[in-house]
Amino acid sequence: MSSALRPLLTATAAGTLLCALWFVPSANATSNTPMAATVSASPSPQVTQQARIMSTSVDGPGEDVRLADTGSFDSTPYIVGGTGFLALGAGFVVYSVRRERLGF
Repeated sequence: MSSALRPLLTATAAGTLLCALWFVPSANATSNTPMAATVSASPSPQVTQQARIMSTSVDGPGEDVRLADTGSFDSTPYIVGGTGFLALGAGFVVYSVRRERLGF
């Protein structure tokens, strides 16, 4: 491989990594909207229903505790993206090994 192509490949790999990291969700604990605009005087029906579930499910210390259903996390995009990047990385490894064995 020409030495002129190596910096180009390095820059491409770095750019690909940055693009992949762009889609990682952030772990900010604060919201982007002001709190005064989002707080309502009365609780939502979902919160009220969850509170009823919790108050009826905890009767004593020996009872089974049920947690409120908060919804499920859709991990499909992360699974698909991770599988794609894993396949891309495996392809690069196979390509490198093949080139090395053929003496390029």
